[in-house]
Amino acid sequence: MDDCIFCKIVAGDIPAKKYYEDELMIVIADISPKAEKHYLAIPKKHYKLFSEMTEADAADLGKCIRKIGEIAPSLGLENGFRFIVNQGDDAEQTVFHLHMHLLGGQKLSTHSYKRDA
Repeated sequence: MDDCIFCKIVAGDIPAKKYYEDELMIVIADISPKAEKHYLAIPKKHYKLFSEMTEADAADLGKCIRKIGEIAPSLGLENGFRFIVNQGDDAEQTVFHLHMHLLGGQKLSTHSYKRDA
């Protein structure tokens, strides 16, 4: 997509330090980290939501997730990491190109969520 920042990064139009790249995804550092180590794993194919994926996209995303497990130690995530995907407005998805947040490099606290009674 012409106006997608992640598509521009994938295409090389916007420079970014790539910590990993293969035919399906790139891994870059998040520009607003929420942990000592905070990466974004970005599929090269553009789609916003899981519901927009084809069967082939789902298979490729599965390969990306498996690869994340393999490369985690090289990213400094050998002691574990949190894996987050924001989907849609209620989840505060800000870049509308599906991507995965990988957070770690430290003990991560649990968050309590306030609910209306």
